[in-house]
Amino acid sequence: MGIEFDALIEGVRPELEAMHAAREKGLATCRQIIQNASKSIRAGHRREFDKAREFLQASGEAVASARDVLVGFPSLLHKGFFDDALKEYVEAFAFLKMVEEHRLVSAEELKVGAVPYLHGMAEAASELRRTCLDTMRHGSFDEAQALFDLMDQVYEGLITCDFPDGMTDGLRRTTDALRAVVERTRSDLTQSLTQHELVIELRRATHKEG
Repeated sequence: MGIEFDALIEGVRPELEAMHAAREKGLATCRQIIQNASKSIRAGHRREFDKAREFLQASGEAVASARDVLVGFPSLLHKGFFDDALKEYVEAFAFLKMVEEHRLVSAEELKVGAVPYLHGMAEAASELRRTCLDTMRHGSFDEAQALFDLMDQVYEGLITCDFPDGMTDGLRRTTDALRAVVERTRSDLTQSLTQHELVIELRRATHKEG
């Protein structure tokens, strides 16, 4: 008589239980990644850079914790929930560096794979629109131009990544969305600069007449 299947299942049950425990812990840690990344971006918009860095560090520590939990289970490590959390971390990290240091970051610096890196960079560039508008309202046109140039660099780089959507998790759609943001921001910046220059010319003319 053959061995009952129930007995055979008991042979793999420990692996399933360990995988389930890792998944639950990984999900909870990924929520911490996303929450702290979001808080970092909000602080960055308010130019509270010390707070932004604190939240970003917490998000990065959660990334390391999640990776440690999931590394023994490759099928979980490459599931969507971890890559989604990594994308949020990349977005927060890249956004802070763009706003505070006016520079772009690499996947190597972030220690992440290509797909979450590219999606995160696209989202970070989109976030810059709000910062550009804020700096224009305050008359900081040089900074607004510098931030816009970073947005444009990201977009121009993304359009060269012409790979199947199944491989890049729909990067083409994300790039198309960024294109719309870039074009609106370009229009707003051009209009604001034109108005600013007109005001300067009017003031000069008024000063000469006086």
